[in-house]
Amino acid sequence: MTIPDSDFNRAAELREQINLHNYRYYVLDDPQVPDSEYDRLMRELQALEARYPSLITPESPTQRVGGQPLEGFGEVQHQVPMLSLDNAFTDQEMMEFDRRVRERLVATDVVHYVAEPKLDGLAISLRYENGVLVQAATRGDGSQGEDVTQNVRTIPSVPLRLMGDDWPAILEVRGEIYMPLEGFNQLNRQALAKGEKGFANPRNAAAGSLRQLDSRITAQRPLAMYCYGFGEISDGPLAETQSGSIRRLADWGLRVSPEMRVLEGVEGCLAYYSLIGERRATLDYEIDGVVFKVDSLKQQKQLGFVSRAPRWAIAQKFPAQEEMTRLLAIDIQVGRTGALTPVARLEPVTVAGVTVTNATLHNEDEIKRKDIRIGDTVIIRRAGDVIPQIVRTVPDRRPPDALLFQMPDHCPVCDSDVIRDESEAVARCSGGLFCPAQRREAIKHFASRRALDIEGLGDKLVDQLVTQELIKTPADLYRLALPVLEKLDRMGKRSAENLLKALEKSKQTTLGRFLFALGIREVGETTAHSLANHYGSLDALKLADAEALQLVPDVGPIVAEHVVAFFRQSHNLEVIQSLLDAGIHWPPIEIPDAASQTLTGKVFVITGTLSEPREAIKQRLVLRGAKVTGSVSKKTDYLVAGEEAGSKRTKAEALGITILNEAELNALLEQ
Repeated sequence: MTIPDSDFNRAAELREQINLHNYRYYVLDDPQVPDSEYDRLMRELQALEARYPSLITPESPTQRVGGQPLEGFGEVQHQVPMLSLDNAFTDQEMMEFDRRVRERLVATDVVHYVAEPKLDGLAISLRYENGVLVQAATRGDGSQGEDVTQNVRTIPSVPLRLMGDDWPAILEVRGEIYMPLEGFNQLNRQALAKGEKGFANPRNAAAGSLRQLDSRITAQRPLAMYCYGFGEISDGPLAETQSGSIRRLADWGLRVSPEMRVLEGVEGCLAYYSLIGERRATLDYEIDGVVFKVDSLKQQKQLGFVSRAPRWAIAQKFPAQEEMTRLLAIDIQVGRTGALTPVARLEPVTVAGVTVTNATLHNEDEIKRKDIRIGDTVIIRRAGDVIPQIVRTVPDRRPPDALLFQMPDHCPVCDSDVIRDESEAVARCSGGLFCPAQRREAIKHFASRRALDIEGLGDKLVDQLVTQELIKTPADLYRLALPVLEKLDRMGKRSAENLLKALEKSKQTTLGRFLFALGIREVGETTAHSLANHYGSLDALKLADAEALQLVPDVGPIVAEHVVAFFRQSHNLEVIQSLLDAGIHWPPIEIPDAASQTLTGKVFVITGTLSEPREAIKQRLVLRGAKVTGSVSKKTDYLVAGEEAGSKRTKAEALGITILNEAELNALLEQ
């Protein structure tokens, strides 16, 4: 259908007007027209697009809410990692941070910092290409997050198209999605009126709203966003300073904190921290501290990074909030490795906006050290996302019948003997794979991404399978059949078929992954691969004694004893044989001879896009005696860098670490 020029131009004009009104309303908080006029413009645009569907563009304000619900969230690889921040809890720690910054910069004068409140929400990354929002992803583990584009598009303060025309071709913006307190309270009032359970706090409400598979539900939630940082930028820095770069974002219609300030020296930071602390209760959103960043981007580059955090930024947290309540009971939880952990059951109390009913007690020694008794009045502390903990008791309020705690002699789940090594503070169930509590967690670990990576076998499904006694060991997973699976709650035939395919796919693995999946105590991912590469076969490893095992890198006497003890148990060997009989296999491993260990003692880090999988490169390096780690540090000898190497390359350059391309790596391996 041919679109008349008048209608074509009118649609473009309406889109521009509505986007401008959205910007003035949601970003500037300064609307130019009443709601009735805004609604009239929106209805006119909707009518035009209904008449001429080809007028609809992805960035049209009518397209914020998606159609059919998603089946799940896709994964997004962050081109520039989303780093975490180091924390300061006292003024002294802030002064130490400032001292370290000035010493590294060899600066005799004060450093300028940019500051803004630390929102208690959900970190997000927006990717704009040619000014259009094409992707939104959660932080995830910093390297990989979830694709929540469809939901983020529903947030009015997130522009679908940037204003102006001087933005870079690729612009990744980092920020925080949160729920304003007014919207949160209204949402909970509505839930209460419907007889539904409300959200515990605005952060949970924001996170839960953003992770809805149906974006139409997200669109009904009062979410907002402030932008505070950057990921990938195609044309380099936007300005010479952090604050200048953030102001550029505001020019393009992105919402930035009105509380952002540029401060002089640590004295300015402490004064700002005090001011925001006083105003905290008046803000329309929850914050848990203040973020300070070195303002100069040149100085940021000089300072670089340590581990997964920048040296040029810090979050000064507000003091942990504490409340008083009563300890009603102490229960015992049994973990995957059989560890018995005492958990305090508390009279419900609200701490920092969250209703707390449980708190960790760590172990029996900790309970004795704090003289905690059942029936005591206790002080509970909750700092940010940290698990609530009992700080101390209130002896003056101790009732006469308060009870001393005693660790049970038998496992509360399977009644097996409880043992405690002299060198450990933790008591453990001796039931191994026979204990239902350990069985459940052992199977979850076996199926996890870094173990056998059985896609679709989530925690709830494992709980069902174990509860219904359909599986008792990991080997039972490979005996599951379609008729049984499709009858489980929330499964269906398609999901069951997909799970069976994932189980079949998981049979092709590596010896290192298989050893890690077995859940041997103290044997993490790195140690499992070291054992695999050293012995080359499972049979050789099973026959090794503790003394021989300590010749393996990263294996000390404690780990060696745990490995020997694991393979000494007949029921463990039976489960392993059942797994092998089910078809689990791995490619043979070449056992290196001493002459080939040309890189012994050398530490490598691999980053960027390379012509072969990183796991294959890692295997070649390990066979030459090298150690491969995930982060750049002073101990790193070489960085193997492919295309788009990012922050690891920057850090390696700052530390003077040798950087190799693939050709140079191959030459080194062939020496």
